Amino acid sequence: MSHVLVISGSPSPISRTELVGDYVARRLAEDEWHAGHLKVRDLPAEPLLRADIADPRIAEALEQVALADGIVLATPTYKASFSGLLKTFLDLLPQNGFTHKVVLPLATGGSTAHVLVLDYALRPVAHSLGARHVVQSFFLLDTHLTRLDDGLDIRPESAGLLDGVIEQFRKALVARV
Repeated sequence: MSHVLVISGSPSPISRTELVGDYVARRLAEDEWHAGHLKVRDLPAEPLLRADIADPRIAEALEQVALADGIVLATPTYKASFSGLLKTFLDLLPQNGFTHKVVLPLATGGSTAHVLVLDYALRPVAHSLGARHVVQSFFLLDTHLTRLDDGLDIRPESAGLLDGVIEQFRKALVARV
């Protein structure tokens, strides 16, 4: 069984991006993948900012990345880039932290003008960390995401496309093993 780790980088406790990460993890678990969700905002701030990889919670998060066969990067878009919180965590990884891994970049934002964050910011970082394969990324408009008491509602026009991207990620994972 392959292990997939969703890493979400939103600082907000009511984050739709984080709910998208939960959705992706659930969809992967439906097919018997072991899917965890690392919410970077839940890591201790001081050790994270000091790059204290000896801190037990930071070390555990880095170990989760090391053990994963696939990584889903989920980020809100801020000022045409991915979140600084996600960048801070990714900076803790060794230079080859994504070697032999399949990566799926996802972003949320208020305008399609920010869609380039995936190809010009997040994808290059994944490649620089040695990702074996970075599958087609996906951008979700905030207006297509509605927070519900029990999760997230994704408008059909985005849900179908997101499901297709998740399926391509699954196929890349299967090809990897």
